Amino acid sequence: MARRTMWRAAAVLPALALVAAVAGCGSGGGEAKGIPLVQQGQLTTCTNPPYEPFESRKNGEIVGFDMALIDLVAEDLGVPQEVTTAPFETIQSGQALNVGNCDIAASAITVTDVRKENFDFSEPYFQASQALLVPKDSGVNSLDQLEGKTVGYQKGTTGEKYAKEHAKPKGITIKQYADLGLLYPALKNGQIDAVIADDFVLRDFVQQNPDYEMSKKFDTSESYGFGVESGSDKLRKKINEVLARAKQDGTYDRLHEKWFGFAPSEK
Repeated sequence: MARRTMWRAAAVLPALALVAAVAGCGSGGGEAKGIPLVQQGQLTTCTNPPYEPFESRKNGEIVGFDMALIDLVAEDLGVPQEVTTAPFETIQSGQALNVGNCDIAASAITVTDVRKENFDFSEPYFQASQALLVPKDSGVNSLDQLEGKTVGYQKGTTGEKYAKEHAKPKGITIKQYADLGLLYPALKNGQIDAVIADDFVLRDFVQQNPDYEMSKKFDTSESYGFGVESGSDKLRKKINEVLARAKQDGTYDRLHEKWFGFAPSEK
């Protein structure tokens, strides 16, 4: 199934509200196999790259493990997946879904009670934890060693929550960034001393940047889910059905190995 990518400007809430107003007055909207869609003839996905290997820009297209899984849903519905970008804050808050900007939020979103109040989740499709990224020669393998130093995190993520609850009380300065595209360069340029983020994302970064290491994994036991607008039960059930089939027939394992380099059993 072909996938198209829409390059939308970084959205802010007023812009999203405008999109909603226009959509409400226009002729958009449709359905596939009885499932309502925000745009006729396509399944629209909101994501926030870069967040490799879950979502990233390559050769003019947004690709990754999340996109590959949603491709399976699009194939089942008989429509292409259209990927659009938005700030993670508007995705995890449910704003992008609630104003009709997309059908599915797929951006390595940890299931939390707060987010459940803003939109509905599919069944979990991935397990992760928070971790600490530092220069390889730093000798730092705990937050205690970062007192008086600066740790960066991505705004709106569970990394932010962990940094505020566990790093800040230890006398560590914490600094937020809009996305990993700004966070990683800040570490490389010495603006911050460490990063707190999801372990599999940091693992991917280390594979491409051997001068850094994921020195500590925090046991936060997080589960990722795909998001849909509250009450979108037909689409949520379809996602769950497709995920269950992919795990049963081996498709999930093959995609996991493609994007992570190893099978789920080797985590």
